[in-house]
Amino acid sequence: MKWEIIHRTRYTYATPVRDSFNDVRLQPMPIPEQTVESFLLKVIPAVRLTHSKDFYSNWIHHFDIVEPHSHLLIEANSVVITHPPAPLPDEKLCSFEQMRAAPNIERCFDYLLESRFVELSPTAWKLALDATADIHDAWQAALALMRFVNGFLKYESASTHVHTHMSEVMRDRRGVCQDFAHFMIGLCRALKIPARYVSGYLATEIASATHAWVEVFIPGHGWRGLDPTHNCQLGEQYVKIGNGRDYGDVPPISGNYRGTRDRKMEVEVKITALS
Repeated sequence: MKWEIIHRTRYTYATPVRDSFNDVRLQPMPIPEQTVESFLLKVIPAVRLTHSKDFYSNWIHHFDIVEPHSHLLIEANSVVITHPPAPLPDEKLCSFEQMRAAPNIERCFDYLLESRFVELSPTAWKLALDATADIHDAWQAALALMRFVNGFLKYESASTHVHTHMSEVMRDRRGVCQDFAHFMIGLCRALKIPARYVSGYLATEIASATHAWVEVFIPGHGWRGLDPTHNCQLGEQYVKIGNGRDYGDVPPISGNYRGTRDRKMEVEVKITALS
């Protein structure tokens, strides 16, 4: 499928602010599962943009606005063609013993540890063990954990915020896609299954923001996407922006400025199928 994605973020400040320094992570990744035909980032007030890749190969665009300003518009326009691989069957693909012995498993080191929003607590370990009882295959375990998270948590808009920790999600048993992803990542890592956080878009008629899901590493099959919010493997309606240990590595927009804390933020995402 071919998609056009317009992601628009507006900030309105009660009084003029200055010395605004920002990083934007909205450019889709060029990966085998998708082809990025074009990407254009517009910022008003007009600024000079620089870009680079971070440690996890995510594109980051940076800009500074030193002068006082009362409004800020950040608009990303992407055209992406998705062609994901066929879903893997629910069968034995890689035992936990094979996982530990895989020659390239050291590349996944960061995705086996605790991170800013993901913990490896005894509670998470117990939940993961209970959800995968009598399963000895890493892929089947990942699927079981996805199903468990989807049933354990209740999707509830605005019930959490971008800084909500996995421990709060386990306690309250509710959240949004970001929380579903963090929870599943923690359970996977508790069982030594490499898991990373993915930021992107789910192309639906009601898309209003970025979406989040999980990728698990299965030796011989690479990184495979799983969406615990919708309890499914990825299809052609998923567009990937970036990945990291958790949300802290791939926020769409991050930065700081001098001035009032009284501001209003509006986010609009429009996704159109072009073919």
